[in-house]
Amino acid sequence: MQKTHTQSESSKTAKAATASGSKQAATKTPSRTKQSSDSALEEFFVDELKDIYWAEKKLVKTLPKLQKAASSDELKQAFGNHLTETEGHVERLEQAFDMLGHKPQAKKCDAMEGITEEGASVIEETKAGTATRDVALVLAGQKAEHYEIATYGGLIQIAKTLGHNDVASLLQQTLQEEKNADQILTGIAEGGINYEASEETED
Repeated sequence: MQKTHTQSESSKTAKAATASGSKQAATKTPSRTKQSSDSALEEFFVDELKDIYWAEKKLVKTLPKLQKAASSDELKQAFGNHLTETEGHVERLEQAFDMLGHKPQAKKCDAMEGITEEGASVIEETKAGTATRDVALVLAGQKAEHYEIATYGGLIQIAKTLGHNDVASLLQQTLQEEKNADQILTGIAEGGINYEASEETED
């Protein structure tokens, strides 16, 4: 009887040691979120969010200028509608920062600054009220959209890698709206203004 009791006690001790070891192993293994919060990739991700945040805020100021310069009612409406969407993009990015535990902060985006400056130059270099100016405005708008599409596409993949699926879902909504805006501008160009511009002559 003594031997059986000893074996039972030994078994309990072994199980307790195993459980204790498992608990310690679990304690030593950081969560995916904790790992990502300390990683270089996480830092890069947040930095790129600051970059696109600046870009979106810049577009909020730029789109009304493009809308005012357009002569086509359809193009004016497209720029106006996308302005409303862009204001929403700014708000989504602020939500993303909050989800990540950061305050919204903008970092100058040299790419978007160049694109918006080019948009301003085509207004100066084309004649008001012409289809040629509208074509130039469509192109300027699509350059901005393509930059944003590339940026959001990349950010979504990084967010998923870091385990920030909620942020990825938020950015996905914006990406789809950017793609839709690009398609609308393409439709406007193909719908007539490119042909109209081809018929215009220089004065």
